[in-house]
Amino acid sequence: MKLKNLMIAGLMVVAVIGAAGAAQAEDARLFVRHEVADYGVWRKAFDAFAPTARKAGAINGFVYRSADNANDVTVTHDFHSVAKAKAFAALPELKAAMEKAGVKGAPQIWIATKSMK
Repeated sequence: MKLKNLMIAGLMVVAVIGAAGAAQAEDARLFVRHEVADYGVWRKAFDAFAPTARKAGAINGFVYRSADNANDVTVTHDFHSVAKAKAFAALPELKAAMEKAGVKGAPQIWIATKSMK
């Protein structure tokens, strides 16, 4: 019985240490807002760029459209670090894909980290 309790206690310690390490991760979210000429054309380009985004470290990609203007698009991507998010935002391939997709003007881009308090 003591061995079983010791094993359970050991597993609990490992779980706590693992959770503490996960809480210290520098997860980041990249936000990109821009107006597009044609949402349908843009969306096809966005979907085609997804493998490149994943290869560059993007974990998730979500698309939001303004309730007042369907061509006003906000995209979010999650990354394991601010550095990875910044590197993604600076990719020449991203800029080229956005231009080809019909992004109008310069996009607004910002990176945020999750606040724990």
